Amino acid sequence: MESSIKSLSGYDILQLSGEVDLHDSPKLREKILGSMKNGNPLLIDMAMVSYIDTAGIASLVEGLQSAKSAKLSFGLLNISVATLQVLTMTRLDKIFSLYTTPEQFKQQLPQ
Repeated sequence: MESSIKSLSGYDILQLSGEVDLHDSPKLREKILGSMKNGNPLLIDMAMVSYIDTAGIASLVEGLQSAKSAKLSFGLLNISVATLQVLTMTRLDKIFSLYTTPEQFKQQLPQ
């Protein structure tokens, strides 16, 4: 897994690529929770994720729970087909806020 985080006006965007698996999930968790500690809403761009396993999904769920506890917005952007299949099978596509553009995410942020 490769990742990079950018701070934009009012939120962070975490770009992921490659495989997100048991080996990479601790790094993903660290990135997500680090953004949360800074008090920034977080949008995770998953367009380039080719594979995600349950450990990767667990890191996303933990991020969502942390965001809710901190009253921060949390969303997934540009869900790849592979990721969407996993989210749909686990019914988590109904739990996460899914976006196709960063503007959609930004519009729902508190002013």
